[in-house]
This record gives sequence, C-alpha cells and structure tokens, in this order.
Amino acid sequence: MLIDGAGQDAHGVESTERVLEIVRRDPDASVLDYRNIPWVAGTRRPMTPDRLGELVFPSGRPLSPSLRAWLAYDTTLLERHGWFDADGGLAPRPLDELVDAELGPPWASEFAPLARRFPECFLLPGGSDSRRVLAVGDPDSTGEYPVLAVDVDDLPFVGLMYPGFDVYLAHTAGLFTAEFPTYTALFDHEAYGRRMREHATLRFGGDSCAEWPF
Repeated sequence: MLIDGAGQDAHGVESTERVLEIVRRDPDASVLDYRNIPWVAGTRRPMTPDRLGELVFPSGRPLSPSLRAWLAYDTTLLERHGWFDADGGLAPRPLDELVDAELGPPWASEFAPLARRFPECFLLPGGSDSRRVLAVGDPDSTGEYPVLAVDVDDLPFVGLMYPGFDVYLAHTAGLFTAEFPTYTALFDHEAYGRRMREHATLRFGGDSCAEWPF
C-alpha cells in the first residue's frame, strides 16, 4: 500500500496493477464513497488483446500505459462515462462540449476558449459541482495524460488535479491519502509533483490552471 511520504514511487502500469489487486477483491465496491458507482457493472468485460493492440485516440495518440492496463481488465466503468461510440471506438469531446453535457449550456460558453487546447476529453467519476476529466494531448515522461478538475461552483475553473489516470485510480482506490485544500495540491507531492509540473508546462504555460476569464 502506498503511504504518504514513504515509498510512493509507483507510476503507470505498476500503480494500476496495485489498484486492480483491490478491485479484484470486490469489483462491486463503489469507486466513490459519496455516490454508488461500482468499479465493475455486472459482468466484467475486458477489452480483447487484438482490439487493445490497435486502439488509439482519434488524434492518433496512443493509450497511456495505465489506461491500457485498466481496459485489459474491464471496460464497463469507462463505458458508463461515455468513453466509447456505438462501434466501440473512443469518443472524446472537446472540453466545452463535455461541460455543456455535464454542467449545463450556460457554462459551456465560458470554457469554449479552451476547446482547442483540450480537444480530446473524457469524463471520470468524481465531483458534485465539479468534474474529473482526462485530457489527451502531449503526455508526460511516463506516457500518461493528466486528469483535470473542472469546477463552476464559484468562478469557472480548470486545472491539473492528477498527473495521470494511474494516480487518479490510486488515490480514488485509497492506495494513498492526500489532502486537497486546492485542486492542484499534488504539485507539492513528493512523488507526483514532478509529473504535475511537466503537465503544467505542456498544458498551462507553466501554471497549474487556466485563469478565468479564459
């Protein structure tokens, strides 16, 4: 188990495999402690090796290592969050379209200026007035794409919350604990801060978030 400040050096597939050890023991358990969203809905449906081997994002970018490992175990969690089209291909949305669907049309226009910067977004479980969004683009040094926090509770906000699907899974599954006084708290994390800063350079010109008005 990962403990804050001690041995948190797992990334990518290694981190995801630790999460899968937990999920395999109780796949019906909820991803979230405040809303019933099971890790696996009904019968587990892994992606076939042939399909997994050929699957890429519409932009041509490859799956991240953690995402590939997760889909090899099961597809139902991501299916329930709109990741796939009718033919089984990946179906990303620009950030403003995802906000429109999830938080309502009045907010979509606020995020429209960011649509070109974040054209391939996927919804993940988490948040109430906020959302967790995997944003495909240039990956970090581990091959992972960041998970953003999108919030409209006060002022519109979008910023880096996790450096990858791997760390999102690890935190959500309880493999490590972290306080989030702000969405971008992992910038100060011993193991994951370096990757957060990589994404900041790639996505926000060195900042942790986009400043509103966008």
